Amino acid sequence: MSTPNIEVQIKTLPNAPGVYQYFDKNKRILYVGKAKNLKKRVSSYFNKQHDSHRIAVMVSKIEEIKHIVVASETDALLLENNLIKKLQPRFNVMLRDDKTYPWLCIKNERFPRVFLTRKVIKDGSEYFGPYPSIKTVKTLLELIKGLYKLRTCKYDLAEEKIQTGKYKVCLEYHLSNCEGPCEDLQSEKSYNKQIEAIRKIVKGNFKDSLNDFKQQMQELAENMQFEDAQRIKEKIHILEKYQAKSTVVNPKINNVDVFSVVSDEGYGYVNFLQLSHGAIIRSHTIEMKKKLDESDQELLELGITEIRQRFNSPSKEIYVPFPVEAGEEIKVTIPRLGDKKAIVDLSIRNAKYFRMERFKQMKIVDPDRHVNRLMAQMKQDLRLHQEPRHIECFDNSNIQGSNPVAACVVFKNGKPSKKDYRKFNIKTVEGPDDFASMEEVVFRRYRRLLEEDEALPQLIIVDGGKGQLSSGVKALERLDLRGKIAIIGIAKRLEELFYPGDKYPLYLDKKSETLKVIQYLRNEAHRFGITFHRDKRSKNALGTELEEIEGIGEKTAVNLLKEFRSIKNIKSASKKEIASVVGEAKAQLIKVHYQKANEI
Repeated sequence: MSTPNIEVQIKTLPNAPGVYQYFDKNKRILYVGKAKNLKKRVSSYFNKQHDSHRIAVMVSKIEEIKHIVVASETDALLLENNLIKKLQPRFNVMLRDDKTYPWLCIKNERFPRVFLTRKVIKDGSEYFGPYPSIKTVKTLLELIKGLYKLRTCKYDLAEEKIQTGKYKVCLEYHLSNCEGPCEDLQSEKSYNKQIEAIRKIVKGNFKDSLNDFKQQMQELAENMQFEDAQRIKEKIHILEKYQAKSTVVNPKINNVDVFSVVSDEGYGYVNFLQLSHGAIIRSHTIEMKKKLDESDQELLELGITEIRQRFNSPSKEIYVPFPVEAGEEIKVTIPRLGDKKAIVDLSIRNAKYFRMERFKQMKIVDPDRHVNRLMAQMKQDLRLHQEPRHIECFDNSNIQGSNPVAACVVFKNGKPSKKDYRKFNIKTVEGPDDFASMEEVVFRRYRRLLEEDEALPQLIIVDGGKGQLSSGVKALERLDLRGKIAIIGIAKRLEELFYPGDKYPLYLDKKSETLKVIQYLRNEAHRFGITFHRDKRSKNALGTELEEIEGIGEKTAVNLLKEFRSIKNIKSASKKEIASVVGEAKAQLIKVHYQKANEI
């Protein structure tokens, strides 16, 4: 039977929760999604104009729709996550995390061993984890080893084998790291009591173990067994120290998962914190590559399902920064203040730090990806029609109108292109008029680019507020470039960004990469301009007096100053000394000039 057209397929979809799959004409999977109501959700893709180009492309390729009806929204969440991982659809978010994580294993055996492993074997053993860091597991094992004497041998300690005397105690027993269950020197009940305490510690419950140790210490002290009491006291200290490091919120917050998300143009980062008795017992962040301009809510929902599955989380409550769908059995809390809000903020901070680390790594490993992401981010932040691959920034420099100059610095792909920097002497403006000077240099710059048929920038930045911006806009209007090149102004005081015709400035986050690039441009233009201004001022100040002498030019004046260091030294030098630098004729002119000046 041939596949019916899309309209017919949509009309026959049920009004029930489930998962839908899109296929192209070659039966290749395009997209997997979940829905409370399959018919409504799928219809929405075909009943409206999409802002996203990628969604429009995907919809144009859809030839077949398949669906799976499930009992609840929770089942839909889980099934969607599993199908995405299995099928890897072209237009779905891609999880960029395929590591094998470490687990803490309590072996299913008589006198259980506790050890680190990366393989989960379904043999009845208990596995705690996975942990995102091997360091975390090793720290936890060191804690357990310091508190309890557990066996490390792999012997089968069946009761009949121990009774027959098959095993002998090893070095660990003699070092007091094990109590010798292999020779029946420790009862199974006593050993299992330790294992139960370890279970609680791993889950973040330190209270019971601390109370037990304190009771033991008290009993030993009352019986005058002070050395044993001191050893128990040291264990209490180890446990309290570990707990102090872990406790960051109210101890009443127990068995809760905390999730948050930060995203940019191409990627989302979902952070997970697991809390038990006020302590963070696990933290993990996953990176997801966007395919269809997914919202933060969509990314977070997918991340929650994936992480809870991966870490086998039993928590019935989650804290998140905004409303999400997590299934009927999960209580979703959006804290507004207090300890709960603080822990959500901590999760967001962890996601941001992870994102920053990825950016730093990206710069080194994949600079093109970093540039593409930065350009996309700047386009979004500055509300531009195209990515600002080529940016030019202008700055004026003068002191009360003297030696007025301007500078133009050029950035390509977010980095300085110093060979394209340009200096300008102000030619048509008299006195300290920043606005007129800005109009002159912007006009001269782009008139020249047009005449030489050179590439124009996507963005112009002028250093200054509304006045300088208006001047730059006038210059563009004179060249008929208004609307063809984006132009903004940046004011130093509050780092305000001004747009033509907009009376309200734009304020960017002080830590945003976009603002940092703009600040870099502004500072570089200022540095380049002020250096040019100082050079010109120094040259004029030093050369003026000598150049006033008829027959003495700029080059001669520079040579004399290099040799004699100052005008005063030139005046006091003999004719012979001056002649050795510039020749007899010019030496004569200089000496006659200063003799006449002295006579006056």
